[in-house]
Amino acid sequence: MRYVILRDDDTNAFTPVACLERLYRPALEQGLPVNLAAIPAVATDTHMPDGRLEGFLLDCPAMRTTVMPLAANPPLVEYLRGNPGYHLVQHGLHHDYLEFERAEPGEISRRLEQGTRLLKEAGFPRPKTFVAPYDKLSRASLVEVQKRFPVLSTGWYELRRLPLAWWPGYAWKKVRGAAHWRIGQTLLLSHPGCLLSSQRAYSTMLSAITHYVNTGRLTVLVTHWWEYFRNGSPDEPFIEFLHETTRYLATHPDIKVISFADLLEENLL
Repeated sequence: MRYVILRDDDTNAFTPVACLERLYRPALEQGLPVNLAAIPAVATDTHMPDGRLEGFLLDCPAMRTTVMPLAANPPLVEYLRGNPGYHLVQHGLHHDYLEFERAEPGEISRRLEQGTRLLKEAGFPRPKTFVAPYDKLSRASLVEVQKRFPVLSTGWYELRRLPLAWWPGYAWKKVRGAAHWRIGQTLLLSHPGCLLSSQRAYSTMLSAITHYVNTGRLTVLVTHWWEYFRNGSPDEPFIEFLHETTRYLATHPDIKVISFADLLEENLL
């Protein structure tokens, strides 16, 4: 059996319910879990290096408040809680630019704890999976995340960023050619980049997805809901491609789409 985790990043207080519903109703109806990496209290002034406002602030109005917790959008919280096919994981705290690249363990700990508290206050279970904004973590961040979360989902691991105590495990991972590994009780997952992206050619995306799904035991497929609604308009071909992908995953008996929670509960790695 091949396993797939659908990970959609950047759900936040300004995410329109209609966008998630449009993207994932087919998956939910087919019983496929959707893992939403949710920003606990999104920073309303987060810009990309080129100066543009981040795409996940799609419906964010001009405002004096610099952060907005997920709980400030009751219709979104009600929608997510009312659809058990959605599984929330913790995506940083504010999603400041490279916010977990910092080196101060005290500040990292504060952000991790506050993010968890805010998601629980919004009515969601304590998150067991962490996703760093931009998939970037400092050595100190890796240590603090590993203390608190049974699963870390990121893009890749670099030796120079790893705690020295992790080096033997990393070396064994490299020898085995493994995509995923474990330190203590924490699963360290990697993914093959954002295969579901508006930056990729639609004509080649499905072949890349099927390649990774069929060559590994577990594939984490990463996408971003706001890429399907750039400039506030739905990208119909891209949305249809997402739906085509979910149909493919749902109709192949040797593929099972799971949540991060399933991965832990069923001890699949």
